[in-house]
Amino acid sequence: MVLVLVIAAAFFAYGVLERRFHRRNLAAVPIRVHVNGTRGKSSVTRLIAAGLRAGGVRTVAKTTGSASRYIRPDGSEEPISRPGPANIREQIGIVARARREGAHALVVECMALRPDLQRLSESWLVRSTVGVITNVRPDHLDVMGPTVDDVAIALSGTVPASGAVFTSELERVGPIEATAAEQGVDLYKVNAEEWPANIVTGFGYVEHKDNVALALAVCEHLGVPRDVAFPGMRAATPDPGALTIQNVLFEGKEIDFVNAFAANDRESTLTIWRTLDPIQDPGSTVIAIVSMRADRPDRAFQFGEIIAEDLDADHFILAGDLTHPVRSTALHRGLSSEKIVDMGGREPEEIFDKIVELTDERSIVVGVGNIGGMGARLVSLFRERSTNG
Repeated sequence: MVLVLVIAAAFFAYGVLERRFHRRNLAAVPIRVHVNGTRGKSSVTRLIAAGLRAGGVRTVAKTTGSASRYIRPDGSEEPISRPGPANIREQIGIVARARREGAHALVVECMALRPDLQRLSESWLVRSTVGVITNVRPDHLDVMGPTVDDVAIALSGTVPASGAVFTSELERVGPIEATAAEQGVDLYKVNAEEWPANIVTGFGYVEHKDNVALALAVCEHLGVPRDVAFPGMRAATPDPGALTIQNVLFEGKEIDFVNAFAANDRESTLTIWRTLDPIQDPGSTVIAIVSMRADRPDRAFQFGEIIAEDLDADHFILAGDLTHPVRSTALHRGLSSEKIVDMGGREPEEIFDKIVELTDERSIVVGVGNIGGMGARLVSLFRERSTNG
């Protein structure tokens, strides 16, 4: 019994000391930006950090998206190494490292999905001076739902206790407005349509106007003018899940591969599909690769509906895990079986060979569903074989 009490006392003392040191580390980094939202968190985190660096602010950043990265003050980066599953306590070490590296600004992507953990991430781990909520979309409804309005409420848990919060969400902004008003925080709603069209030019990948406008607004708020921040953003390394286009020439055939795997909900997928409008070129074969992960069965059924009802393609290649529910749902919704090629469990090289087989002279191949697992492997394969790096 005495040993148990001693151990309990030791853990309590450790917790008190850890909290005290963490508060000191936070105080040593005066600008702290906490980026939350359904889509675009990693990109916006990178853009804000790059804009601040361009303005002479010593900045570190950390993303948690397609492949977690720690971004140093010089813009170089390294993967986040974890001995086990991701845990929000990881942010404690990130804040400590930011202080050691003399950072004046820290930009971090929210790691949490559960509403209670989102609030804890903000109130204890980050204590941001500027909050960012990119958008509110119908995703992770099993954790933050069941409705999209519930998602908005969950995301508003990272509105800071003081300072300012920025969002490009205009439709479901009510809970964010209410939380900001309750906490006396200034809310800035960023409407990308009010920004010039050329803010998405000059990137080496396809960047969304909402993301750039939001990041520029935050940088301006923090004292870096847009004409200074923007060049830095364009020069920054994109997230591994960024929307990129790879051109491949193989056996006399031309293949354009669009990495849209990170858009893994209906709304985001349709936005990208309509922007690309791949069917507009009558001379190209349009192929959609639908890559699924075993731990997201809800998404498999959702994408079965999406490919049957919303995407106009000549062929749908099902890849990764859980291809059966995608296929069965799509068939039930009326998609012709002749358009479906089920390659679940097959290797990227086999999928590539099938794409070549389905391509007459030119094809546009759009990857959707999920960047994890097979999605990332396909992106790597196309990058290795592309003519544009």
